[in-house]
Amino acid sequence: MSLIRFSYSYSLPLLFLCSISAILAQTNGDPTTKTMEDFSGYPIHEPSQTFFPSSLSVDAQSLQKQIDELSTFSDTPAPSVTRVLYTEKDVLARRYIKNLLGLSGLSVREDAIGNIFGRWDGSEPELTAVATGSHIDAIPFSGKYDGVVGVLGAIEAINVLKRSGFKPKRSLEVILFTSEEPTRFGIGCLGSRLLAGSEALAEALKTTVDSQNISFLKAARSAGYAKDQDDLSSVFLKKGSYSAFVELHIEQGPILEAEGLSIGIVTAIAAPASIKVDFEGNGGHAGAVLMPNRNDAGLAAAELALAVEKRVLESGSVDTVGTVGILELHPGAVNSIPSKSHLEIDTRDIDEKRRNNVIEKIQQSAMTIAKNRGVKLSEFKVINQDPPALSDKSVIEAMEAASKELNLIHKLMISRAYHDSLFMARISPTGMLFIPCYKGYSHKPEEYASSQDIANGVKVLALTLAKLSLS
Repeated sequence: MSLIRFSYSYSLPLLFLCSISAILAQTNGDPTTKTMEDFSGYPIHEPSQTFFPSSLSVDAQSLQKQIDELSTFSDTPAPSVTRVLYTEKDVLARRYIKNLLGLSGLSVREDAIGNIFGRWDGSEPELTAVATGSHIDAIPFSGKYDGVVGVLGAIEAINVLKRSGFKPKRSLEVILFTSEEPTRFGIGCLGSRLLAGSEALAEALKTTVDSQNISFLKAARSAGYAKDQDDLSSVFLKKGSYSAFVELHIEQGPILEAEGLSIGIVTAIAAPASIKVDFEGNGGHAGAVLMPNRNDAGLAAAELALAVEKRVLESGSVDTVGTVGILELHPGAVNSIPSKSHLEIDTRDIDEKRRNNVIEKIQQSAMTIAKNRGVKLSEFKVINQDPPALSDKSVIEAMEAASKELNLIHKLMISRAYHDSLFMARISPTGMLFIPCYKGYSHKPEEYASSQDIANGVKVLALTLAKLSLS
């Protein structure tokens, strides 16, 4: 033990005051804590973290292996992926994700409809957490990266931070959202809509059925969810449940690849709307009914499909888009005039008013077509009409800072595809990160993102989560 000698003099009061000032500076105003630390040799508080972006190391090989393994849970052969809500393959894929969350040391829970949460507790767990995640369901014959990069990439981002020695202050949470795709029940972002507190959806799901007349609740229970309860309000989260949410996703467009950029930082998500339309005509034999005497529901549908394109282009904005994704004819025989037709239309825009104006014009066209062709417009129903979402300034700034510190060139951009982030923005400050994908392909087997681009996205996500966790 070294002895400390004091020389008493008239300068002692000044020396003492200087010493106190130094201690206060080192211990945020608590000299007692500093003294205890000096004599015990142990810190009373965790030291502030110095976090170096160079310490972030992504296991790109393992991540790609996980993406490939997850793609095998599919109802169609490779290279396509088909993974529909609550089917056997969906349940197996969920089990795969829950296992990875557990292996990463996260505490796992699920809600009544199968939103899955994996939490890494921070040093101050009473603070609202920072969340990240996406979805793993896949429309028929699609690819293996849409949504999946945002789930497996989020888990890897947590692993990256753990390997770097980072200790979060706010807890970090990975979310797998149930049914972002509308494939089975016609409702996009079903899980995140309910999390955002949609009472109308919770009520509607009590009577919603799929194309096979299987109810939502029966399907959910077959997958192990919604047990003994019809009330789904337990899924709702209060506004402010998270301090921030960040979603990593492939761009699903060609801009980043074409411009040679690594990262897209989303400033706004376009407002989507879905429309169902039914026409009814007389039908008849394809040879016996002459053309002037026909009331062809199929031609009414075809004419409306062209009218959708016309009305969208009339908006005058490149940000307005419309798609007739489903067109079905009944009875569907080559020698029978269609007596019924069914269309499902998707239209979206970053400007809600402009999009709604397009919907009104499409309805006017449908009414005019029905009158001119002598068919009945039996249904024109707007299924969902969601407002756009703006990314939060503080989240954008964190993503920009992370990209710059990692020396990755980024671009501010708009998402014209909708994502779970659209609804998470109703709960917490939200942002999105895009990475390039080959030729902008998505929702098809050719969908592809390189391991390097995915690794870049995971690094930016990890550093962003770290910044938000310490805020």
